[in-house]
Amino acid sequence: MFSKIFPKIHAEGYKFLVIAGIITIIFYIFSNFLGLVGLVLSIWVYYFFRDPDRIIINDDNYLVSPADGEIIKVEEVDGPKELGLENKKFKKISIFMNVFDCHVNRTPCSGKIEEILYKPGKFLNASLDKASEDNERNYYKIKDTNNNDIVVVQIAGLVARRIVCESNKDQDLKQGDRIGMIRFGSRADIYYENYEPLVKIGQTSTAGETLLAKK
Repeated sequence: MFSKIFPKIHAEGYKFLVIAGIITIIFYIFSNFLGLVGLVLSIWVYYFFRDPDRIIINDDNYLVSPADGEIIKVEEVDGPKELGLENKKFKKISIFMNVFDCHVNRTPCSGKIEEILYKPGKFLNASLDKASEDNERNYYKIKDTNNNDIVVVQIAGLVARRIVCESNKDQDLKQGDRIGMIRFGSRADIYYENYEPLVKIGQTSTAGETLLAKK
């Protein structure tokens, strides 16, 4: 019960929480009102960096969501050219994370990471189409247990300024494992083959729990 009300936070959040706490103390020196503003800021920082445990289905017939947020695209596209997959057709689901969503990202399937590729870029609104080509982003190419190519892309947004990768090439993953996070408002794309989508645009997803697609 306690862990649901006060979930653990991601390691990236501790320094921001300390900074917010110092600002709160300084604000209180000047006025109670400013101190209250600082306290609200500190609570928001804690909430943003929360890293709650999730209940994972652990079923190779499904892909789970890599991110919390809103489904903004469900479409068929060419694969990402950055990974040499531009001549291969994939289905793609895009998930937009606002600043109130949990920003810890998880793998949609069990498998092995074949490639990780970081691309520097701009910080446009992550919900825009061109964000997938222009913004800072990080690619994870995963070979699932059914020998399918699954690609997860972390895309930095208008506010986000750092993509955190916590995985390595050739790493074995279990469905729902944490692979990284993005700080302050962003998007996650998942490219997949040989699965059928289970979600629609406008639906809310929960990382590691929402079933995105089924074989």
